[in-house]
Amino acid sequence: MMDSLILAGQRLAEALRAENEALAKLDLPRAATLASSKIAASDAFAAAYAAQAKHGVAPEGPVRQATEILTRRLEELGRENRRLLERAVSLQSRVIETIASAALPRTAPQGYAPAGVRNAAPPPAFALSARV
Repeated sequence: MMDSLILAGQRLAEALRAENEALAKLDLPRAATLASSKIAASDAFAAAYAAQAKHGVAPEGPVRQATEILTRRLEELGRENRRLLERAVSLQSRVIETIASAALPRTAPQGYAPAGVRNAAPPPAFALSARV
């Protein structure tokens, strides 16, 4: 039973490592494709953990050491994954805000004009395409 948990933990660690690598390189399309394998590995790990907890057998000796090492590795990878995901979301938000602000119409700067004459903004750009 403990072997199943360790194997599921190793698969989860590998999935996190791969996603972290993609996120660190800002390869967001690749990171997005790796998300489903991370979710599957996480679900498998949770199921193996629940099965192990149900039996209540604590690891001993070398198996205990292996589980402690794996626990620390998963904690580190999880923290790094969170940090990298937050960075990617922040970057994507800035990109969207930049695009959105560039798409907003700008008002004409106020300048000098004779009394009673409004300083009108230039007409918007216009394109026409027709087939004859």
